[in-house]
Amino acid sequence: MKHSIVEITERIKEKSRPTRIAYLARIDAMLQRQRGADRLGCANVAHAIAALPKNDKLKIVSEKKPNIAIVSAYNDMLSAHKPYENYPSIIRDEANKGDATAQVAGGVPAMCDGITQGEPGMELSLFSRDTIAMATAIGLSHDVFDGALMLGICDKIVPGLLIGALHFGHLPTIFVPAGPMSTGIDNTSKSKVREKYAQGLVGREELLASESAAYHGEGTCTFYGTANSNQMLMEAMGLHVPGAAFIHPRDDIREEITRESVRALLSIIKNKQNKPIGKLVDERVIVNAMVALLATGGSTNHLIHWVAIARAAGIIIDWSDFHDLASSTPLLASVYPNGKADVNEFQTAGGPAFVIRELIDSGCMYPEVMTVSEGGLKEYTKKPTKENNKLIWKDLPKESGDETIVRTADNPFNQSGGLKLLQGNLGRSVIKISAVPQDRYIIEAPAIIFDTQEELLSAFDRGELEKDFVAVVRFQGPKANGMPELHKLTPPLAVLQNKGFKVAIVTDGRMSGASGKIPAAIHLSPEASANGPISKIRNGDMIRLNAMVGTLNALVDEDTWYERENENLSDQLRNNNAHDIGRELFAGMRKNVISAEEGAITWL
Repeated sequence: MKHSIVEITERIKEKSRPTRIAYLARIDAMLQRQRGADRLGCANVAHAIAALPKNDKLKIVSEKKPNIAIVSAYNDMLSAHKPYENYPSIIRDEANKGDATAQVAGGVPAMCDGITQGEPGMELSLFSRDTIAMATAIGLSHDVFDGALMLGICDKIVPGLLIGALHFGHLPTIFVPAGPMSTGIDNTSKSKVREKYAQGLVGREELLASESAAYHGEGTCTFYGTANSNQMLMEAMGLHVPGAAFIHPRDDIREEITRESVRALLSIIKNKQNKPIGKLVDERVIVNAMVALLATGGSTNHLIHWVAIARAAGIIIDWSDFHDLASSTPLLASVYPNGKADVNEFQTAGGPAFVIRELIDSGCMYPEVMTVSEGGLKEYTKKPTKENNKLIWKDLPKESGDETIVRTADNPFNQSGGLKLLQGNLGRSVIKISAVPQDRYIIEAPAIIFDTQEELLSAFDRGELEKDFVAVVRFQGPKANGMPELHKLTPPLAVLQNKGFKVAIVTDGRMSGASGKIPAAIHLSPEASANGPISKIRNGDMIRLNAMVGTLNALVDEDTWYERENENLSDQLRNNNAHDIGRELFAGMRKNVISAEEGAITWL
């Protein structure tokens, strides 16, 4: 292991010691209990098994065979989750073959940022993560299970399921993905049509045709956003069956991978392998996930989600840990929006297995951690395939299948990872630099203040932004309105940047990887609604974003800055953020949520 990564891991262990010890003690106490069907009262057990076939009732009660919980994010509206429709039947069948039972313990909500972007529903998106965690807990709270399978794939769903699972850390748990949709229109062409639409050069009909050619079937969207970053990180944490991430939903091997998930879970339970998820996800596993994110230029959303996930396991991390790890982590992948390839091309070129192998061999990942696979993390460096109707894993070639997409550690795209911490008199924020041209790493320009993304779009339509400027989009943090992603701002800003103007965005909101080539200081903390310095910025203040050295400052005289009052969100906008599309129901979350850097957690 690289000495620097070991040092960061030890730092994380030290600051996490009290909370991690307390967490593990709770798990050990839970593990001392009798299994559910033997411990619960007879009426409780009768309720739990009432709907099962007679043979399954006997297995659970008399034969004391394993009973698996299925927690599913299935719905048939979202492309990524439609494939899960028949998974419970497959899982039950395989469980029965293994002399066990399986029950759907509960369903969790699954919303799509692609549908809600730019709409009020997006203000529920971040909070849906903790809602999913709570729904997971409700399903598992029946407490009659020996292990769990988590069926979820997209942006907030996997983090929510993982947070929920870690609050039942005594259960062995495996995550079951469903795979990406097949490749449609290439992402570069899609982006160009969006930019043309922003300029009024094409109409709604052409734009819808382009978008429908990109998003056209079952599976996750094929760009490397939060959903596919989830799958990369699940592989790196050893929570999938090895190689499960990027196999198409209708590929012959997909069902076999799902069945293997059942077999692997039953092996853990029956052989008493002592692999409850709360012990499996330790500090080294969290570091492995962070390194995998940095090495692939993954979604900036995970600088929020993985802080919350780590906290659910009693582990304390922050953006400084990501920043320091980035210095020791080579950038090994170039997948849209960081490059031209989609995740299917990434998979063909080597995919997660290639990246994990290179990170292990270069001392950037801990190979000796526990995983749901008996062979440990090195099993995740192999590719699953079927031979003679049997699932086997094969070693990958030493060389990349396409060096424009994935590279070896001795020939990286960059010596450091694709994310960076920015600090200064505006607070702390992050920037995804893997897609930003180096001549845009430093932007110094006057601020233009916007309290909503609609204000920026209207100013663009009026032709008022044909100049160098930094768009300061404030009151977009968790307390203000749930911290929506600001996807719709990328096309107009890209148009302006392509015209030669120096533009950047500074916001306490989110942009995932959707900022593309635009310098974007996002997740700014403290947020405006917590009296963060972003609410002190005035129109015309010079803002300097320097991604080379990691600074973000308002170039205002220190005494003037100190004396300046924070501006507040108008009563009208505050009222707008609180009503309609279900926003009233999330008022408690907006009130109680902690900062983005602390994971935007609502349950502490």
